[in-house]
Amino acid sequence: MNRSTLSLLAAATALAALTGVATLTAPAPDAATSAGAAPARLPVERSSLLCPAPSSSEVAETTYTSFTPAADDAPGGTAPGTGGAGGPEVPDRAELKPSAAVQDTTAAPKKADERKADAEQADAKKPPAAEKAVVTATAPGKPVAAQADGADAPALIGVASGRLAPGWTTQQTTLVPAGGARGLLGVGCSAPDTDFWFPGTSTAENRRDYVHLTNPDDGAAVVDVELFGPEGPLKSQLTDGIPVPARSSVPVLLSTLTADPATSDVTVHVTTRSGRVGAVVRSAVDQLGSDWLPASADPADTLVLPGIPADATSVQLIAYTPGEDDAEMKIQLVGATGTITPAVQQTIRVKSGMTASADLKGLTNGEAGALLLTPAQKGRATPVVAALRVIRGSGEKQEVAFIPATGPVGEQATVADNRAKGTTLSLTAPAGTAEVSVTASAGTEGGTPTTKTYTVKAGTTVSVAPPAPAGLKGSYALTVRTVSGGPVHAARMLALPQDGIAMFTVQTLADDRGRVAVPRAEQDLSVLED
Repeated sequence: MNRSTLSLLAAATALAALTGVATLTAPAPDAATSAGAAPARLPVERSSLLCPAPSSSEVAETTYTSFTPAADDAPGGTAPGTGGAGGPEVPDRAELKPSAAVQDTTAAPKKADERKADAEQADAKKPPAAEKAVVTATAPGKPVAAQADGADAPALIGVASGRLAPGWTTQQTTLVPAGGARGLLGVGCSAPDTDFWFPGTSTAENRRDYVHLTNPDDGAAVVDVELFGPEGPLKSQLTDGIPVPARSSVPVLLSTLTADPATSDVTVHVTTRSGRVGAVVRSAVDQLGSDWLPASADPADTLVLPGIPADATSVQLIAYTPGEDDAEMKIQLVGATGTITPAVQQTIRVKSGMTASADLKGLTNGEAGALLLTPAQKGRATPVVAALRVIRGSGEKQEVAFIPATGPVGEQATVADNRAKGTTLSLTAPAGTAEVSVTASAGTEGGTPTTKTYTVKAGTTVSVAPPAPAGLKGSYALTVRTVSGGPVHAARMLALPQDGIAMFTVQTLADDRGRVAVPRAEQDLSVLED
């Protein structure tokens, strides 16, 4: 063996020892010849979450609740944190730190060189890496909470590692008791990405909708925001993209992005030219309150929008199709006793490139459920995105919330900041009967975890007050796991009445992707031979 071969062998050995991502094994001869060995599903060792700036109100009261499910309760039960076979130890820690706040400057369009200068200037002002964490967790299984009041609370950038990474979730709940943006605003902090769809926004005069863009990385990101109304694309006033400096957050008022007349129903498409961001829309509606609108699930020909409360007084569906073909979607309500087609409207036609809406008055008829959208004609499947605007209460006591289309809970999904009173869990099985387990964690200040199993019949929704931990003090987290059957779609409603107003917020639950498929590898030293 010559010197170059020895060098290659040494490099390969060092690489295998350092990565700690996949375990290299030499399979038995019969296994080596077998085709299609299933990849191992291993816990992730690092997760990222981004929380938007909670409110511009001086009277806002915000609670952050961070939680990671205990490993011994998770599917497979293998505790992560060792860095893989022979890999370095990964610290068990989850932290959320403040981002730098950047004032919205999109009202006046800027040229490319001005945009670049803005980003460079903001980069110079980014917070130091040693910025004190707002929320810190060091062990799974117990939620950790923190408070922030007023209008100065910043967006947060979070990273979890080791045993804190798989299934890590953070809930941001804000109560604004008075003012034009009064309401209960809830949002699950989200992972960074490059593509987001938000049906259900507006540039109308009675709406103040901001898309919050948060960049977690050390380099600037450039973001494009497109608006689509009922007649098609709205003319953009910003052609060179929106700069989001490193480790910073930018709020963008949607109505400043277009010169077109005010539009009630708008779909927003957020994409990045460079970098990645977290994106979520904060909507305030005159006389109706305010809440967060998370991104819809990716475009698909079948969508589920779970968590419609039984006492909803108004439900509006907003949908958009990004493809070149029109979509005709069948509307169904998956309720407690079965799936029905509402008499108020049976289908919705969504023209290509145009936002469509449907006012589904009297949809629930006192029965909690989920909206199911499927192709109206077999063989005519066109992907769409969708969201619901839901109102509870009447007159001056109304409150609004948004429900985007969401994927199934899969192996595991978690929502934090559940209270002893006012928490409702909705479980929907649109296709087949499913059995799910629901685990209530310990409380932020005390309590013993408990688990309950539910059976959800095919084509029905189960809406329950979930189990609460014994001796609960503070708030707790709920982890939903699919035991068999399915798929299951879930949502949590948190209702906190204030001065007679039915304040509430709804968060959907989707698979937390706490485990990923890691392909099996085998040693093949023949690649090192001359």
